[in-house]
Order: sequence, then structure tokens, then C-alpha cells
Amino acid sequence: MTSSQKILLVDDDREIVRGASLRLQAAGYGTVSAGDGLDGVVVAVDQRPDAIVLDVRMPRMDGLSALRELKRRDATKDIPVVMLSASLVDQKQALEGGARFFVRKPYQGQELVAAIQEAMAEAIKSHAGLPQAGGQDNASSDERPEPLESRP
Repeated sequence: MTSSQKILLVDDDREIVRGASLRLQAAGYGTVSAGDGLDGVVVAVDQRPDAIVLDVRMPRMDGLSALRELKRRDATKDIPVVMLSASLVDQKQALEGGARFFVRKPYQGQELVAAIQEAMAEAIKSHAGLPQAGGQDNASSDERPEPLESRP
């Protein structure tokens, strides 16, 4: 990865954005951020990030609505999205809505970095027509990757 790879962080909690930005920058990524889903969609269309980290619970436009909007637009539909939430109730909707991974809050910093790396790798494979993790092609599989969960 290089600093030319840009990650969009969309979360209304500034401390989470700050912490995730520091962790991602330490891993070699550039970051941009937005404080809610509506601004996140605008920034994604304008900046065309390599991946998006999207919180579920936010004001103005929640993350699930933002995910639907991102997947509807030609300019952003192929950008891999990692969803964040403290609630596992959101997991099914997020993965069915097109998120590549679901990470439960609170999470370890390396867990988020690993999810982003895997999401971007899978996006590259799917564009190249290569099999996804587990030898399955995303186009022929209804299953999404298992969520990354905090390890004890």
C-alpha cells in the first residue's frame, strides 16, 4: 500500500475518526473524512477513495442509507465499503446492502486495517474476474465474508 491509497472515514464521532485516521496513516494510507452519511456520499463522489469506512448510526443520513446511495451511483458502486457498528443487528443489512465487511465497535485498530486491506484486495480480484476468498467468485455467491470480530 502507498499513501496514494485513500480511505474515506464516515463517522459522526470525531474521536473515532481521529483514532482511525492515525491508525490508517501509520499503516501507510491517506485519509479523508465526513461527519455523516450525506456528506460521506458527497466526499466519495468528489474524492473517489480506494475504500470507505462507514458507521451505521449517524445524523442526517445513516450509514445503511449512505451505503445504498453509494452502491446506486456509477461513480461509487465499486468502491469497497467496511461498515462499523456496535450493534450486530445491523450486520445482515450492511452485508446484504453491499458492504464487503462488518466490523463491530469497539474494535482493535489492526482489525480495521485488516478489513480494509482484505476489502480492497477482494475488489481488485472481482474486477479482474479472479476467485474471491475461499475460492468463490463474488458474482456467483450470495454469501458475504464473515465479519471480523474482536479477539480476546
